[in-house]
Amino acid sequence: MNKDKHIPQGYKESPLGIIPKEWEVKRLGDLCYNQGDYGLNAPAAEYSKDLPTYLRITDIDDNGKLNSTDKKSVNNSSAEDYYLNDGDIVFARTGATVGKAYLYSVKDGQLVYAGFLIKFSPNPHMLLPYFLKVHTETQHYNNWVAITSQRSGQPGINATEYCSFRIALPQIKEQERICSVLQLWDTAIEKQSELIEKLKLRKHALMQQLLTGKKRLPGFSGEWKRVSIKSIATEVSIKNKENNDYTVLSCTKYDGLVPSLEYFGKQIYSNDLDNYKIVPMHHFAYATNHIEEGSIGYQSKYEYGLISPMYTVFKTDKDVIDDIFLFAVLKSHHLTYLYQSMMEGSINRRGGLRWNSFSTIKIDLPPLNEQKAISAFLKDADKEIELANEKLASLQSQKRGLMQQLLTGKKRIK
Repeated sequence: MNKDKHIPQGYKESPLGIIPKEWEVKRLGDLCYNQGDYGLNAPAAEYSKDLPTYLRITDIDDNGKLNSTDKKSVNNSSAEDYYLNDGDIVFARTGATVGKAYLYSVKDGQLVYAGFLIKFSPNPHMLLPYFLKVHTETQHYNNWVAITSQRSGQPGINATEYCSFRIALPQIKEQERICSVLQLWDTAIEKQSELIEKLKLRKHALMQQLLTGKKRLPGFSGEWKRVSIKSIATEVSIKNKENNDYTVLSCTKYDGLVPSLEYFGKQIYSNDLDNYKIVPMHHFAYATNHIEEGSIGYQSKYEYGLISPMYTVFKTDKDVIDDIFLFAVLKSHHLTYLYQSMMEGSINRRGGLRWNSFSTIKIDLPPLNEQKAISAFLKDADKEIELANEKLASLQSQKRGLMQQLLTGKKRIK
Protein backbone atom coordinates (compact mmCIF):
# COMPACT_ATOMS: atom_id res chain seq x y z
CA MET A 1 0.00 0.00 0.00
CA ASN A 2 1.23 3.49 -0.87
CA LYS A 3 1.21 5.42 2.42
CA ASP A 4 1.45 8.73 0.55
CA LYS A 5 -1.80 8.11 -1.31
CA HIS A 6 -4.68 10.14 0.12
CA ILE A 7 -7.50 7.84 1.18
CA PRO A 8 -10.74 9.67 2.09
CA GLN A 9 -12.41 8.89 5.39
CA GLY A 10 -14.67 5.87 5.10
CA TYR A 11 -12.64 4.37 2.25
CA LYS A 12 -9.80 1.86 1.96
CA GLU A 13 -7.16 0.70 -0.49
CA SER A 14 -7.96 -2.50 -2.44
CA PRO A 15 -6.60 -4.47 -5.43
CA LEU A 16 -9.13 -2.52 -7.54
CA GLY A 17 -8.22 0.88 -6.12
CA ILE A 18 -9.83 2.93 -3.37
CA ILE A 19 -13.28 1.62 -2.37
CA PRO A 20 -15.69 2.13 0.55
CA LYS A 21 -14.66 0.33 3.77
CA GLU A 22 -17.79 -1.83 3.80
CA TRP A 23 -17.16 -3.13 0.28
CA GLU A 24 -15.18 -6.26 -0.53
CA VAL A 25 -13.30 -7.39 -3.62
CA LYS A 26 -14.58 -10.78 -4.75
CA ARG A 27 -13.89 -13.22 -7.57
CA LEU A 28 -16.79 -13.89 -9.93
CA GLY A 29 -16.40 -17.62 -9.36
CA ASP A 30 -17.00 -17.16 -5.61
CA LEU A 31 -20.24 -15.26 -6.20
CA CYS A 32 -22.01 -17.78 -8.43
CA TYR A 33 -23.64 -21.17 -7.96
CA ASN A 34 -21.39 -22.55 -10.69
CA GLN A 35 -17.81 -22.04 -11.83
CA GLY A 36 -18.69 -21.38 -15.47
CA ASP A 37 -20.59 -23.90 -17.58
CA TYR A 38 -19.87 -24.36 -21.28
CA GLY A 39 -22.80 -24.45 -23.68
CA LEU A 40 -24.14 -27.16 -25.96
CA ASN A 41 -22.03 -28.16 -28.96
CA ALA A 42 -24.64 -28.97 -31.57
CA PRO A 43 -25.48 -27.65 -35.05
CA ALA A 44 -28.19 -25.05 -35.39
CA ALA A 45 -31.44 -26.11 -37.06
CA GLU A 46 -34.07 -24.12 -38.91
CA TYR A 47 -36.25 -22.24 -36.45
CA SER A 48 -39.29 -24.16 -35.27
CA LYS A 49 -41.76 -23.42 -32.50
CA ASP A 50 -41.64 -27.12 -31.68
CA LEU A 51 -37.90 -27.02 -30.92
CA PRO A 52 -35.87 -25.06 -28.33
CA THR A 53 -34.48 -21.73 -29.51
CA TYR A 54 -30.69 -21.69 -29.82
CA LEU A 55 -28.70 -18.79 -28.37
CA ARG A 56 -25.47 -18.21 -30.31
CA ILE A 57 -22.91 -15.42 -30.11
CA THR A 58 -24.42 -13.88 -33.24
CA ASP A 59 -27.78 -13.63 -31.46
CA ILE A 60 -26.33 -11.14 -28.96
CA ASP A 61 -25.99 -7.58 -30.27
CA ASP A 62 -23.28 -5.07 -29.35
CA ASN A 63 -25.43 -3.73 -26.51
CA GLY A 64 -25.81 -7.17 -24.92
CA LYS A 65 -29.41 -7.50 -26.06
CA LEU A 66 -31.07 -10.45 -27.76
CA ASN A 67 -31.16 -10.05 -31.54
CA SER A 68 -34.07 -12.17 -32.75
CA THR A 69 -33.99 -11.29 -36.47
CA ASP A 70 -32.47 -14.64 -37.49
CA LYS A 71 -33.60 -17.11 -34.86
CA LYS A 72 -32.44 -20.72 -35.03
CA SER A 73 -33.47 -23.83 -33.14
CA VAL A 74 -31.53 -26.82 -31.82
CA ASN A 75 -32.62 -30.42 -32.28
CA ASN A 76 -30.67 -32.35 -29.67
CA SER A 77 -31.73 -34.74 -26.94
CA SER A 78 -29.42 -33.02 -24.44
CA ALA A 79 -30.77 -29.53 -25.13
CA GLU A 80 -32.86 -29.38 -21.94
CA ASP A 81 -29.64 -29.60 -19.90
CA TYR A 82 -28.60 -26.23 -21.32
CA TYR A 83 -31.72 -24.15 -20.71
CA LEU A 84 -31.00 -20.70 -19.26
CA ASN A 85 -32.66 -19.66 -16.02
CA ASP A 86 -33.76 -16.13 -15.16
CA GLY A 87 -30.72 -14.13 -14.03
CA ASP A 88 -28.12 -16.32 -15.76
CA ILE A 89 -25.43 -14.43 -17.62
CA VAL A 90 -23.44 -15.83 -20.54
CA PHE A 91 -20.06 -14.68 -21.85
CA ALA A 92 -18.51 -15.16 -25.29
CA ARG A 93 -15.40 -17.27 -24.95
CA THR A 94 -13.44 -16.78 -28.18
CA GLY A 95 -12.84 -14.72 -31.31
CA ALA A 96 -13.56 -11.07 -32.02
CA THR A 97 -16.63 -11.14 -29.76
CA VAL A 98 -14.79 -12.45 -26.70
CA GLY A 99 -16.05 -10.74 -23.54
CA LYS A 100 -19.49 -9.99 -24.94
CA ALA A 101 -22.09 -10.61 -22.23
CA TYR A 102 -25.82 -11.24 -22.19
CA LEU A 103 -28.12 -11.27 -19.14
CA TYR A 104 -30.96 -13.72 -19.65
CA SER A 105 -34.53 -12.82 -18.78
CA VAL A 106 -37.54 -15.14 -19.06
CA LYS A 107 -39.23 -12.50 -21.24
CA ASP A 108 -36.78 -13.51 -23.99
CA GLY A 109 -38.36 -16.97 -24.11
CA GLN A 110 -36.80 -20.35 -23.44
CA LEU A 111 -33.20 -20.45 -24.72
CA VAL A 112 -30.50 -23.08 -25.04
CA TYR A 113 -27.01 -21.54 -24.97
CA ALA A 114 -24.44 -22.72 -27.49
CA GLY A 115 -20.90 -24.04 -27.07
CA PHE A 116 -19.00 -20.80 -27.62
CA LEU A 117 -20.79 -19.28 -24.61
CA ILE A 118 -20.01 -19.75 -20.91
CA LYS A 119 -22.80 -19.49 -18.35
CA PHE A 120 -22.62 -18.13 -14.80
CA SER A 121 -25.52 -18.20 -12.33
CA PRO A 122 -25.01 -15.41 -9.75
CA ASN A 123 -26.04 -16.16 -6.17
CA PRO A 124 -28.62 -13.36 -5.69
CA HIS A 125 -27.89 -13.23 -1.95
CA MET A 126 -24.36 -12.11 -2.81
CA LEU A 127 -24.43 -10.67 -6.33
CA LEU A 128 -27.41 -9.27 -8.23
CA PRO A 129 -27.33 -10.41 -11.89
CA TYR A 130 -27.92 -6.88 -13.18
CA PHE A 131 -25.12 -5.56 -10.97
CA LEU A 132 -22.79 -8.04 -12.68
CA LYS A 133 -24.13 -7.12 -16.14
CA VAL A 134 -23.42 -3.40 -15.74
CA HIS A 135 -19.86 -4.26 -14.73
CA THR A 136 -19.44 -5.79 -18.21
CA GLU A 137 -20.18 -2.34 -19.68
CA THR A 138 -17.30 -0.62 -17.85
CA GLN A 139 -13.84 0.33 -19.07
CA HIS A 140 -12.41 -1.75 -16.22
CA TYR A 141 -14.04 -4.84 -17.72
CA ASN A 142 -12.99 -3.96 -21.28
CA ASN A 143 -9.39 -3.56 -20.16
CA TRP A 144 -9.54 -6.89 -18.31
CA VAL A 145 -10.92 -8.64 -21.42
CA ALA A 146 -8.20 -7.13 -23.64
CA ILE A 147 -5.43 -8.38 -21.33
CA THR A 148 -6.92 -11.76 -20.36
CA SER A 149 -7.95 -12.78 -23.88
CA GLN A 150 -4.45 -12.48 -25.37
CA ARG A 151 -3.49 -15.72 -27.09
CA SER A 152 -0.94 -16.83 -29.65
CA GLY A 153 -3.91 -17.58 -31.91
CA GLN A 154 -7.33 -15.95 -31.78
CA PRO A 155 -8.41 -14.17 -28.56
CA GLY A 156 -10.09 -16.29 -25.91
CA ILE A 157 -11.17 -16.42 -22.26
CA ASN A 158 -12.00 -19.75 -20.61
CA ALA A 159 -14.27 -20.47 -17.63
CA THR A 160 -11.41 -20.46 -15.11
CA GLU A 161 -10.30 -17.04 -16.30
CA TYR A 162 -13.84 -15.65 -16.14
CA CYS A 163 -14.03 -16.98 -12.58
CA SER A 164 -10.99 -14.86 -11.70
CA PHE A 165 -12.66 -11.58 -12.75
CA ARG A 166 -12.81 -9.39 -9.63
CA ILE A 167 -15.63 -7.09 -8.59
CA ALA A 168 -15.79 -4.37 -5.93
CA LEU A 169 -18.86 -5.56 -4.08
CA PRO A 170 -21.21 -3.67 -1.73
CA GLN A 171 -23.91 -5.34 0.33
CA ILE A 172 -27.08 -6.46 -1.48
CA LYS A 173 -29.12 -3.46 -0.28
CA GLU A 174 -26.62 -1.03 -1.78
CA GLN A 175 -26.42 -3.14 -4.94
CA GLU A 176 -30.20 -2.80 -5.21
CA ARG A 177 -30.03 0.99 -4.87
CA ILE A 178 -27.27 1.24 -7.50
CA CYS A 179 -29.18 -1.04 -9.86
CA SER A 180 -32.37 0.98 -9.38
CA VAL A 181 -30.64 4.21 -10.44
CA LEU A 182 -28.89 2.69 -13.47
CA GLN A 183 -32.08 0.97 -14.61
CA LEU A 184 -33.74 4.39 -14.85
CA TRP A 185 -31.14 5.26 -17.47
CA ASP A 186 -31.68 1.89 -19.16
CA THR A 187 -35.38 2.66 -19.45
CA ALA A 188 -34.69 6.10 -20.92
CA ILE A 189 -32.14 4.63 -23.35
CA GLU A 190 -34.56 1.89 -24.42
CA LYS A 191 -37.38 4.38 -25.01
CA GLN A 192 -35.07 6.65 -27.01
CA SER A 193 -33.88 3.69 -29.08
CA GLU A 194 -37.50 2.73 -29.77
CA LEU A 195 -38.25 6.33 -30.82
CA ILE A 196 -35.34 6.27 -33.27
CA GLU A 197 -36.61 3.02 -34.83
CA LYS A 198 -40.09 4.54 -35.18
CA LEU A 199 -38.64 7.66 -36.85
CA LYS A 200 -36.66 5.47 -39.26
CA LEU A 201 -39.71 3.38 -40.10
CA ARG A 202 -41.81 6.50 -40.63
CA LYS A 203 -39.17 7.99 -42.92
CA HIS A 204 -38.94 4.72 -44.88
CA ALA A 205 -42.73 4.56 -45.31
CA LEU A 206 -42.90 8.18 -46.44
CA MET A 207 -40.01 7.66 -48.85
CA GLN A 208 -41.82 4.72 -50.43
CA GLN A 209 -44.81 6.97 -51.05
CA LEU A 210 -43.07 10.23 -51.95
CA LEU A 211 -40.50 8.71 -54.31
CA THR A 212 -43.17 6.90 -56.29
CA GLY A 213 -45.76 9.69 -56.38
CA LYS A 214 -48.29 7.71 -54.34
CA LYS A 215 -48.23 10.58 -51.86
CA ARG A 216 -47.76 14.20 -52.98
CA LEU A 217 -46.57 17.12 -50.92
CA PRO A 218 -49.02 20.03 -50.63
CA GLY A 219 -49.07 22.27 -53.73
CA PHE A 220 -47.85 19.68 -56.25
CA SER A 221 -50.05 17.95 -58.80
CA GLY A 222 -48.13 17.88 -62.12
CA GLU A 223 -47.45 14.65 -63.99
CA TRP A 224 -44.26 12.68 -63.52
CA LYS A 225 -42.12 11.44 -66.40
CA ARG A 226 -40.38 8.09 -66.77
CA VAL A 227 -36.79 8.66 -67.83
CA SER A 228 -33.64 6.56 -68.18
CA ILE A 229 -30.63 7.33 -66.00
CA LYS A 230 -28.52 7.97 -69.12
CA SER A 231 -30.87 10.83 -70.08
CA ILE A 232 -30.10 12.69 -66.84
CA ALA A 233 -26.55 11.55 -66.02
CA THR A 234 -23.14 10.97 -67.61
CA GLU A 235 -20.38 8.54 -66.70
CA VAL A 236 -17.14 10.13 -65.47
CA SER A 237 -13.77 8.33 -65.49
CA ILE A 238 -10.85 10.44 -64.29
CA LYS A 239 -7.73 8.50 -63.33
CA ASN A 240 -5.48 9.78 -60.56
CA LYS A 241 -2.48 9.97 -62.93
CA GLU A 242 -0.69 12.63 -60.87
CA ASN A 243 -1.00 10.43 -57.77
CA ASN A 244 -2.79 13.13 -55.75
CA ASP A 245 -3.07 12.47 -52.02
CA TYR A 246 -6.87 12.65 -51.89
CA THR A 247 -8.93 10.79 -49.28
CA VAL A 248 -9.60 7.21 -50.36
CA LEU A 249 -13.30 6.34 -50.09
CA SER A 250 -15.18 3.06 -49.83
CA CYS A 251 -18.82 2.50 -50.66
CA THR A 252 -20.98 0.88 -47.99
CA LYS A 253 -24.46 -0.57 -48.11
CA TYR A 254 -25.96 1.72 -45.48
CA ASP A 255 -23.69 4.76 -45.22
CA GLY A 256 -22.74 5.33 -48.85
CA LEU A 257 -19.27 6.75 -49.47
CA VAL A 258 -17.11 6.84 -46.33
CA PRO A 259 -13.38 7.41 -45.66
CA SER A 260 -11.88 3.93 -46.03
CA LEU A 261 -9.30 4.24 -43.22
CA GLU A 262 -11.86 5.49 -40.70
CA TYR A 263 -14.47 2.90 -41.63
CA PHE A 264 -12.25 -0.20 -41.65
CA GLY A 265 -9.70 0.98 -39.08
CA LYS A 266 -6.87 -0.13 -41.36
CA GLN A 267 -5.63 0.31 -44.91
CA ILE A 268 -7.30 -2.11 -47.30
CA TYR A 269 -6.47 -0.19 -50.50
CA SER A 270 -3.33 -0.20 -52.61
CA ASN A 271 -0.31 1.98 -51.84
CA ASP A 272 -0.19 2.86 -55.53
CA LEU A 273 -3.14 5.18 -56.14
CA ASP A 274 -2.37 6.41 -59.67
CA ASN A 275 -4.84 3.91 -61.12
CA TYR A 276 -7.65 4.95 -58.75
CA LYS A 277 -10.55 7.06 -59.97
CA ILE A 278 -11.14 10.63 -58.82
CA VAL A 279 -14.62 11.34 -57.47
CA PRO A 280 -15.26 15.11 -57.50
CA MET A 281 -17.76 16.63 -55.08
CA HIS A 282 -21.42 16.14 -56.06
CA HIS A 283 -20.70 13.01 -58.08
CA PHE A 284 -22.11 9.50 -57.57
CA ALA A 285 -20.13 6.27 -57.33
CA TYR A 286 -21.17 2.66 -57.04
CA ALA A 287 -19.41 -0.67 -56.58
CA THR A 288 -19.67 -2.15 -60.08
CA ASN A 289 -19.42 -5.74 -58.85
CA HIS A 290 -21.53 -5.32 -55.69
CA ILE A 291 -24.26 -2.83 -56.46
CA GLU A 292 -26.87 -5.54 -55.85
CA GLU A 293 -26.17 -4.95 -52.14
CA GLY A 294 -27.13 -1.29 -52.53
CA SER A 295 -23.50 -0.13 -52.47
CA ILE A 296 -23.94 3.28 -54.07
CA GLY A 297 -22.88 6.64 -52.66
CA TYR A 298 -22.98 10.40 -53.21
CA GLN A 299 -19.78 12.38 -52.70
CA SER A 300 -20.69 15.58 -50.85
CA LYS A 301 -17.85 15.96 -48.32
CA TYR A 302 -14.56 16.44 -50.20
CA GLU A 303 -13.59 18.59 -53.17
CA TYR A 304 -12.02 15.41 -54.56
CA GLY A 305 -11.90 11.84 -53.29
CA LEU A 306 -10.44 8.61 -54.62
CA ILE A 307 -12.26 5.38 -55.35
CA SER A 308 -11.16 1.93 -56.48
CA PRO A 309 -10.88 1.48 -60.27
CA MET A 310 -13.53 -1.23 -59.84
CA TYR A 311 -16.14 1.49 -59.17
CA THR A 312 -18.33 3.40 -61.61
CA VAL A 313 -18.56 7.19 -61.26
CA PHE A 314 -21.18 9.50 -62.80
CA LYS A 315 -22.55 13.02 -62.57
CA THR A 316 -26.04 14.40 -63.18
CA ASP A 317 -27.59 17.22 -65.19
CA LYS A 318 -28.45 19.66 -62.41
CA ASP A 319 -31.01 21.41 -64.66
CA VAL A 320 -33.32 18.39 -64.59
CA ILE A 321 -32.44 16.35 -61.51
CA ASP A 322 -31.92 17.04 -57.82
CA ASP A 323 -29.06 14.87 -56.57
CA ILE A 324 -30.53 14.23 -53.12
CA PHE A 325 -33.80 13.08 -54.68
CA LEU A 326 -31.94 10.81 -57.10
CA PHE A 327 -29.77 9.36 -54.33
CA ALA A 328 -32.89 8.44 -52.33
CA VAL A 329 -34.36 6.74 -55.41
CA LEU A 330 -31.13 4.85 -56.15
CA LYS A 331 -30.97 3.58 -52.53
CA SER A 332 -34.64 2.53 -52.46
CA HIS A 333 -35.64 -1.12 -52.06
CA HIS A 334 -37.24 -1.11 -55.50
CA LEU A 335 -33.97 -0.16 -57.20
CA THR A 336 -31.94 -2.55 -55.04
CA TYR A 337 -34.16 -5.42 -56.18
CA LEU A 338 -33.73 -4.25 -59.77
CA TYR A 339 -29.92 -4.24 -59.42
CA GLN A 340 -30.12 -7.80 -58.10
CA SER A 341 -32.22 -9.02 -61.03
CA MET A 342 -29.96 -7.29 -63.55
CA MET A 343 -26.85 -8.82 -61.97
CA GLU A 344 -28.43 -12.29 -61.94
CA GLY A 345 -29.35 -11.94 -65.59
CA SER A 346 -25.89 -10.77 -66.60
CA ILE A 347 -24.04 -13.12 -68.96
CA ASN A 348 -20.72 -12.07 -67.43
CA ARG A 349 -21.62 -12.00 -63.72
CA ARG A 350 -18.04 -11.15 -62.77
CA GLY A 351 -18.24 -7.98 -64.82
CA GLY A 352 -20.89 -6.58 -62.55
CA LEU A 353 -23.40 -3.89 -63.50
CA ARG A 354 -21.46 -1.58 -65.79
CA TRP A 355 -22.59 1.85 -66.88
CA ASN A 356 -23.98 0.71 -70.24
CA SER A 357 -26.52 -1.48 -68.43
CA PHE A 358 -26.98 0.61 -65.29
CA SER A 359 -27.77 3.74 -67.32
CA THR A 360 -30.74 2.01 -69.00
CA ILE A 361 -32.60 1.84 -65.69
CA LYS A 362 -35.73 3.97 -65.78
CA ILE A 363 -37.04 6.03 -62.89
CA ASP A 364 -40.15 8.15 -62.34
CA LEU A 365 -39.23 11.83 -62.18
CA PRO A 366 -41.41 14.71 -60.94
CA PRO A 367 -40.71 18.34 -61.93
CA LEU A 368 -37.48 19.76 -60.47
CA ASN A 369 -39.25 21.97 -57.92
CA GLU A 370 -41.13 18.95 -56.54
CA GLN A 371 -37.88 16.94 -56.42
CA LYS A 372 -36.30 19.68 -54.33
CA ALA A 373 -39.32 19.81 -52.02
CA ILE A 374 -39.15 16.05 -51.47
CA SER A 375 -35.40 16.33 -50.82
CA ALA A 376 -35.99 19.06 -48.23
CA PHE A 377 -38.64 16.91 -46.55
CA LEU A 378 -36.28 13.93 -46.38
CA LYS A 379 -33.48 16.15 -45.02
CA ASP A 380 -35.82 17.29 -42.23
CA ALA A 381 -36.61 13.65 -41.43
CA ASP A 382 -32.88 12.85 -41.36
CA LYS A 383 -32.26 15.80 -39.04
CA GLU A 384 -34.96 14.58 -36.68
CA ILE A 385 -33.30 11.16 -36.57
CA GLU A 386 -29.87 12.76 -36.09
CA LEU A 387 -31.11 14.81 -33.11
CA ALA A 388 -32.72 11.71 -31.62
CA ASN A 389 -29.42 9.84 -32.00
CA GLU A 390 -27.57 12.70 -30.30
CA LYS A 391 -29.97 12.49 -27.35
CA LEU A 392 -29.42 8.71 -27.21
CA ALA A 393 -25.64 9.21 -27.18
CA SER A 394 -26.04 11.76 -24.37
CA LEU A 395 -28.10 9.32 -22.27
CA GLN A 396 -25.55 6.57 -22.85
CA SER A 397 -22.73 8.93 -21.84
CA GLN A 398 -24.61 9.92 -18.67
CA LYS A 399 -25.06 6.26 -17.76
CA ARG A 400 -21.35 5.55 -18.29
CA GLY A 401 -20.47 8.48 -16.05
CA LEU A 402 -22.84 7.27 -13.34
CA MET A 403 -21.47 3.74 -13.58
CA GLN A 404 -17.95 5.04 -13.08
CA GLN A 405 -19.06 6.78 -9.90
CA LEU A 406 -21.49 4.21 -8.49
CA LEU A 407 -19.65 0.96 -9.26
CA THR A 408 -16.46 2.18 -7.64
CA GLY A 409 -18.17 3.69 -4.58
CA LYS A 410 -16.94 7.21 -5.38
CA LYS A 411 -20.59 8.24 -5.21
CA ARG A 412 -22.88 6.62 -2.65
CA ILE A 413 -26.67 6.44 -2.68
CA LYS A 414 -28.22 7.02 0.71
